[in-house]
Amino acid sequence: MDKSQEKFSKIYDDYVEKIYRFVFLRVSSKELAQDLTSETFAKYWDNSRQNPDEIENPRAFLYKIAKNLVVDHYREKSKMQMANADIADIQIVDTKVNFEQQAILASDMEGVRKAMSSLNEDYQNAIIWRYLEDMPISEVSQLLDRSEEATRVLLHRAMKELRTKLS
Repeated sequence: MDKSQEKFSKIYDDYVEKIYRFVFLRVSSKELAQDLTSETFAKYWDNSRQNPDEIENPRAFLYKIAKNLVVDHYREKSKMQMANADIADIQIVDTKVNFEQQAILASDMEGVRKAMSSLNEDYQNAIIWRYLEDMPISEVSQLLDRSEEATRVLLHRAMKELRTKLS
């Protein structure tokens, strides 16, 4: 295995689950999320082979590719809103939580998912990247092509709108 393959393999191992989760939250289909995740890494591989020194931040680059693929998917299908997620596809395993608590949690997650899907795309992306993926503001702002201050304002507004929709 050459050095570029080793580097790609490490990046794949580090980010495949995160990219899949990001895509799945946007498309709500396991199969489509798997396809778009695969395509994300294929595009990353092609770009890294052609321009090996151009990718400064692999994580940001992967998220940009994934975001663009999701947008392209909805553009092709003439859909601009997320499809309903099948709550059975979202698995939370905790043996200490009883059935009633799991039902309440599933209901809460469905409410959050519906509220999230009603937010605009930048709000959704900012919330996912900052709070689900735990990215620093600097990376989120880079992905959104905004200043850090503008990103903080956007996140504040996104969370305010999400809270309003949840109440």
